[in-house]
Amino acid sequence: MCDITLLTEMRYRNLDMSHWYEQQIALEEGLLIDALAAIGLRAERQAWDDPFMNWRNTDTLVFRSTWNYFDCIDRFRPWLDTASAHARCINDAALVQWNMDKHYLADLSARGVRVVPTVFIEAGSCGSLSGILGDTGWDEVVIKPAVGGAARLTWRANRATAESETPVLQDCLRREGMLIQPFQRAIEHSGEVSVIVIGGAVTHGVRKQPRTGDFRVQDDHGGTVHPHDPTPPEVELALQAVAACPQSPCYARVDMVSSDEGPRLMEIELIEPELFLRHHPSAAAALARAIASARG
Repeated sequence: MCDITLLTEMRYRNLDMSHWYEQQIALEEGLLIDALAAIGLRAERQAWDDPFMNWRNTDTLVFRSTWNYFDCIDRFRPWLDTASAHARCINDAALVQWNMDKHYLADLSARGVRVVPTVFIEAGSCGSLSGILGDTGWDEVVIKPAVGGAARLTWRANRATAESETPVLQDCLRREGMLIQPFQRAIEHSGEVSVIVIGGAVTHGVRKQPRTGDFRVQDDHGGTVHPHDPTPPEVELALQAVAACPQSPCYARVDMVSSDEGPRLMEIELIEPELFLRHHPSAAAALARAIASARG
C-alpha cells in the first residue's frame, strides 16, 4: 500500500517520453514524487479511470493529470463519490465537486472577487446570442461550456456573427449548460497570468501567451508559457479568490487577465491544474509539505 496516489488518466498512465507533452507530465509529476519521498512519503501514479484499480489500496488521492474528467463527467462524479469514501482526496472531494462547474464564478463574484462578467445559459434553454449581446451591450464574446477544460467547445463570436452562431450555441445547449463572457482583448497582447497558491501562500506564477491569431493560451493549442513574477495586485486577487472558496484548498491555480480596473479572475483551478512546477521546481517541496499537512 502506498501513502499517496497521484491521479492521472489511462491516456497518460504509461507516458511516451518521445512526446513533448508527455515529457512535461513526467517532469511535473516526477518533481512531486521526489519531493514527497524527501519527507518520507511514497507516491505512485495511477489512472482514475482504470476499471481494475482497487482504490482501497491507497491512503490519499491527489489529483494531478485527470484531464479527461470533463469528457466523461457522468463516470467521474460517481467515481469521486466512491473513491472519496475510501481515501482522502486532495483537493477535498466537496471542493472538487464545487469547482467542476463554472457556476462557481457566480459564488466568487458574490463574495467580492473581481471576476470577468459572466452570463450563464442553462442546458435546455433556447439562448439567442443576439439577444444576449443586446442585453449586455457586449460587442465580442467568448462562449464556453460550464463544465469543461482545455478550450473544449470554446469560441469567439461578435455582433456580426451572432445570428449565424446562435444555432451552434443552441446545439450545445441541448447537451449542457454554457456561459458567455465579454472577450478580454488584453489576452491578445498580454496573455493570461496564472498565480499558483500552495498551502495558502503564493509560490510562483507564469504568463501564458496565445499563438498569433488565436486567443487560447493552452500549450496544446499552440500557446507558450513564460516565467512571471506576480505583481502585488495579482497576488492580492489570487489570495482573495482562494479565501473565497467554500474551504481552503491545498493547491490552486488562479487564472487572471489584466483590465483597466486591475486583474480580473478568469478561473480558479482546484481539481487537476497544471501547476508549472517545471518553471519553479522548489514549489514541489511546498506542495509535498501541503499534501502531508492535509493528510493530517
